[in-house]
Amino acid sequence: MIPVDADANNAEWIVACHANEIEKEDVARFDHAGRTFAIYRSPENIYYATDGLCTHERTHLADGLVIDHIIECPKHNGRFDYRTGHAKGAPVCVDLCVYPVRVDAEKVLVQIGRETTNDT
Repeated sequence: MIPVDADANNAEWIVACHANEIEKEDVARFDHAGRTFAIYRSPENIYYATDGLCTHERTHLADGLVIDHIIECPKHNGRFDYRTGHAKGAPVCVDLCVYPVRVDAEKVLVQIGRETTNDT
């Protein structure tokens, strides 16, 4: 993937996919620099990004089911709110990291190195 720019914290904006590659209420896998991410398109047509592996047993979330703002892991049905990374119940209890996303010229870009976790 192509780094677009970097800020003072060495966080890069990376092209993850074209905006039309993800349907509303769906998810796509994105691999970069040995890491896996999940890119989501909400019912409101907003894009989000999280770590791509479930915090419970490291299963690819892109193989899961998206309903509204929830991604359900395909292995044990653990659920996360992909907007915040918040674990929504057993068996998952560790939140996902989330990443800033922007759309520019129909490309979805993820800011790698600027992940956040939900501290609530």
